[in-house]
Amino acid sequence: MGKQMTEMLKGTLEGIVLAILAGEPAYGYDITARLRDQGFSEIAEGTVYALLVRIEKNGLVEVEKVASEKGPPRKVYSLNAKGRDYLDEFWKTWSFLSERLGQLQQEGK
Repeated sequence: MGKQMTEMLKGTLEGIVLAILAGEPAYGYDITARLRDQGFSEIAEGTVYALLVRIEKNGLVEVEKVASEKGPPRKVYSLNAKGRDYLDEFWKTWSFLSERLGQLQQEGK
């Protein structure tokens, strides 16, 4: 992954993770696996876990500890109302930026 991709992901990863959680609750490793399934193969687990701590502190998710067959209980994250509002705003912002960038791209051809 190039430097440009890394920098763009920094600004959007929170929204991407919230979009994953909008589909169904998940725990950290599961979120990382889903990201990889979507082509974000170079995102480190540590990056995802740090982001999960941040969105929990910001009150965007509910956290439930669920027993694990192996090791300690897992933290399962689910999107709450504040998180849904934040995700809705993310998608509005994304649409705005995407439209403008598309226009600039067409003008540059």
